[in-house]
Amino acid sequence: MAKLYKFPGGLKLEGHKTASTSQSISKASIPTRLFVPLNQSIGSPGECIVKKGQYVLKGELIARVTDYVAVPVHAPSSGTIIDIQKFPAAHASGLPCDVIIIEPDGKDEWMARKPLADINKLDPSELRNMIRCAVIVGLGGAAFPTFIKLNPVGHQIKTLILNGAECEPYISCDDMLMRERPDEILAGAKIMRHALNAESVIVAVEDNKPEAIASLQAASNDLGWVAIQSIPAIYPTGGERQLVKVLTGKDVPSQGLPLDLNIIVSNVATAAAVHHALDHQRPLISRIITVTGSGVSSPRNIEALIGTPMSDLIDMAGGYTENADRLIMGGPMMGITLKTDATPVVKASNCLLVQTPADHATEAISRACIRCGECVKVCPVKLLPQQLYWFSQSKNLDGLQAHHLFDCIECGCCSVVCPSHIPLVQYFRYGKSECWNKEQETIKSDRARERTEARTTRLERIKAEKKAQHAARAKKTAAASDDRQKEIQAAVTRSKAKKAENADTRTT
Repeated sequence: MAKLYKFPGGLKLEGHKTASTSQSISKASIPTRLFVPLNQSIGSPGECIVKKGQYVLKGELIARVTDYVAVPVHAPSSGTIIDIQKFPAAHASGLPCDVIIIEPDGKDEWMARKPLADINKLDPSELRNMIRCAVIVGLGGAAFPTFIKLNPVGHQIKTLILNGAECEPYISCDDMLMRERPDEILAGAKIMRHALNAESVIVAVEDNKPEAIASLQAASNDLGWVAIQSIPAIYPTGGERQLVKVLTGKDVPSQGLPLDLNIIVSNVATAAAVHHALDHQRPLISRIITVTGSGVSSPRNIEALIGTPMSDLIDMAGGYTENADRLIMGGPMMGITLKTDATPVVKASNCLLVQTPADHATEAISRACIRCGECVKVCPVKLLPQQLYWFSQSKNLDGLQAHHLFDCIECGCCSVVCPSHIPLVQYFRYGKSECWNKEQETIKSDRARERTEARTTRLERIKAEKKAQHAARAKKTAAASDDRQKEIQAAVTRSKAKKAENADTRTT
């Protein structure tokens, strides 16, 4: 056991995980329709390269990208493209997004795949490109492209941390993965370590997951480069900054990244996906999802294809209970409420939480802030939530940024302990959106000013050029006129001389 440290704030929350960990990971059947969104990571959406009626194989590229911070899209199963249209997105807004609808043929036939040579002999840049082509993104919820994390330009990475904390209540997909498939995680960790040229790997697991810890320790007995580290189960230990603090005692700089400390943090499920991508040539077209809550009859963890309607997974979990009334993608602290269970599974879908009225019976009408300071005590980033609340209310954007709003990880600890039941996180999200909008407006204004200045400069240049051209033409015209006058004068002189000569001849 290495020395552990504490991060400020945090909460001890009831886990509610045993209901979904009582049985092994189930594999979802192939649905009758797959709704594959063109955008499943941060960055620009993919560009569809298939047509309606086209037949595709499992793993075949169906959307490409040109944006660096984006990943392409592959077919989760073999079948026919039946449409390309708008569909509800896995987002709190519920706004539609572009999806490719595939009708699977049931064969689940893979495209041709070639086994790789010894991965340890491949250059790290080759590994990163393969990971990008395999559409691997962070499976902890952020969906950040993994190949970018594995390209720490200008940094010598000392430690790769695999995050197995899974601190939010109800979510247990990583726990079950660590219990049942530790070899996959460690195989992926080995590849990621090689890509980063990291000195060591730490797999951090909360101490309320003894089965996962034991499984990983048994699988890593002969591996000297990896350590399985048990850490206290305090929410939000799974946050990057908090996890780095617990393991190293170091603080990630404000507006900075673990990379600034020569550390990379990734998710255990992401490591397993890297193993499948490089050792088995399987792009990321499925993931394990926790389907749980008092609103489903038989909570469990299900491995489902990307694009599977969430209603199919609810059915696999025994269907809704009679009083189910709310569907959340994610956990109760940081999850988003969905408007429909027709929403397809995406790579960021780690949990489907179905709640009943009893689960949110404690929700009350918010009252005025009494400045008790409880929110300050639990903030894991050492912010002043009450001040941020006042600045958000008054749209004081300068005050929000001066008080480091963008360091907020939206963990919800402050909202949980607030005796006035103020939805603080919602205010902070609103404040962030306002700051982003202001920044975009500033950028647009700056661009407009630059265009205006460029236009003014261009018009002045054109005016000056025209003036110079007029002056040159006038000078040329004047010179030509002088030459003409000289020619005329010379002709007059010659004429007079000739007349005089003729007069002299007649006189003679």
